[in-house]
This record gives sequence, C-alpha cells and structure tokens, in this order.
Amino acid sequence: MGQQQQQKGEEEAEGRSLLPTSTAGAGATSSSPATAGRRRLRTAALVGAWYASNIGVLLLNKYLLSVYGFRFPVFLTACHMSACAVFSYVFSISSSSSRTPAAMVSRGQAARVALLGAVFCGSVVAGNVSLRHIPVSFNQAVGATTPFFTAVVAYAVAKRREAKATYAALVPVVAGVVIATGGEPSFHLFGFVMCVGATAGRALKTVLQGILLSSEEEKLNSMDLLRYMAPVAVVLLVPATLVMEPNAVGAAVALAQEDPSFLWMLLFNSSLAYLVNLTNFLVTKHTSPLTLQVLGNAKGAVAVVVSILIFRNPVTVVGMLGYGVTIAGVVLYGEAKKRSK
Repeated sequence: MGQQQQQKGEEEAEGRSLLPTSTAGAGATSSSPATAGRRRLRTAALVGAWYASNIGVLLLNKYLLSVYGFRFPVFLTACHMSACAVFSYVFSISSSSSRTPAAMVSRGQAARVALLGAVFCGSVVAGNVSLRHIPVSFNQAVGATTPFFTAVVAYAVAKRREAKATYAALVPVVAGVVIATGGEPSFHLFGFVMCVGATAGRALKTVLQGILLSSEEEKLNSMDLLRYMAPVAVVLLVPATLVMEPNAVGAAVALAQEDPSFLWMLLFNSSLAYLVNLTNFLVTKHTSPLTLQVLGNAKGAVAVVVSILIFRNPVTVVGMLGYGVTIAGVVLYGEAKKRSK
C-alpha cells in the first residue's frame, strides 16, 4: 500500500506482536554484542525484504500491464486488494492478540476508514494506470515528489504550515521533476497525469489519516488500517472493474488457459502487495524516522536502476539529472523538517 508510514509511536505500540522479542540467555544482557548483532541482522533482513517486495511488485505491475499485454489496471488493483484483505484476515485470526475487528472499530471510525480506503484505492489505481504508459524510472521520479504534495495538501486541508526553510527545500523537488520531464524520451501525457494523481492521492491519504484517526482511543497502526481498508477497496474495485474493464475477467481466464504461468505471476504479484505493507510496517518499527527516509530514497534509486536494466527503456543524462535534483530536494526537505521540530 505502495505507501506512507504512520506515527512511529503507533507502530511501536502495536508492532511488538508481529515479531517475537529476543530474550537474553543466562548471563546475557540486552546490550551484549551478540544481541546487538542479531538485531542488526534482523533489521538488515527486513530492509532487504522491504526493498525486494516494493521493487518486485512495481516491476511485475509494469511487466503485466505494459510488456505482457494484460492492460487492466483496475482489475489488477482489485487482485492486490483482495490478497491484502485475505492475508490481513488470516494474520489477524492467527495472531496472539485477543482483539477483534468488531470490538475495535466504532461506526464513526468505520466511516472514516471507508473514506481513507476510497482515497487509497483511487491512488493505487492511478499509479497502476500510469505504469501502462510511462517507464518505471519516470514513475519513480514523479513519485519522489510526495513531500511536495503532502505539504500542499496539509496546508489546504488542515491549514498546517511548515517553516520557510521546509518550503524552500521543496523547490528542487519540483524543479527536478520538471527537468526529468523535459528529458524523458518516453514521456506520455496521460501516464504522467495519472502518476501525478497517484502521488497526490498518497499525500491526501497521509494527511487525512492523521486527521481522521488522531483520537487516542481510535488509533490504528498501518497493518490494522490495511485490514479494514482492503475490504473497502475490494467493494469499490469489483463494480469499477465490471463497468470500466468488462473484459478483464475473461481476458485473465483466457491468458491463464493459454499460459499457466500468467496465473502464478498474478497470484505472486498480488501476494507481494501485502508483503509490501507488512515489511514497510516492520522496517518502520525497527528503524528511526531519519533512517527510514534515507532507506526510502535509496529504494527509489535502486528501483530506477533495476527497471532500466530489465526493461531497457531509454534514458537521458537530463532525465537522470532531474531525478537526482528531486532526490536531493527530498533529502533537504527531511533535514528541514527535522530541524523545525
């Protein structure tokens, strides 16, 4: 739910049930070198899984929608959300936690979660639509402007102001995308608009999430939120698929009969969509906000390089320069936010 993180305090409070806490042996302390080494290895493994799942689902989306010829992004998103709903439910009933969805969610909170689900659903569909028309590298360059849209939406919706230095750091974020757009040989206007819409949608979801779920009694971590939002997304996406892509199911069945590997790719791709959210949650729990930001920037750069190597899409020096300027702006934005706090 590829995805903005919630407040770290929320995730730490809930995340302890997801991974067993290492216990010290006889005579060992929590600060022993062995314990610290295991902690570092666990964090490294989580980061590796986070990178692999994020980049994997992105590349598989591009392959299925653009290269393989399965041009049904709404149906593909419905498959992703269905997998998230199923895995979230299975995980919740197998968890040691005694809470149940009915006991935790009030009617008012359910309505707010439904609103978030609709916004989230629209952003994911727009992102998948964009992958039909533009390269993954350009998609990631536009997606890196999320801080800009978050700041704009936060001011428009919640009247939340940032420091002047923070707004100044957003200039290279936008300038980099302008440069990258001018140097993108595979530029497609509709795909670009959809990608911008997806990025703005993710920003809107982040802001609304902070506003609508800010009550101490109703706080949800990202995995609990996914458990409730995924079914909402499925309810919205199934009729949308029937109306907008009436041939999607028939095409999927025909492709599966012709090439059984298509079905396995679709199932694997949908499962990765849930793994993206799970690993994002766990990495957030086990790292600091600054480390998470650095890892996120590096993840985008890795995705760009891997996509270029796999899909061989043409790139220019101007385009890569623009992407570099955007990433530099994102780093400056993070530093400005940290100092303003």
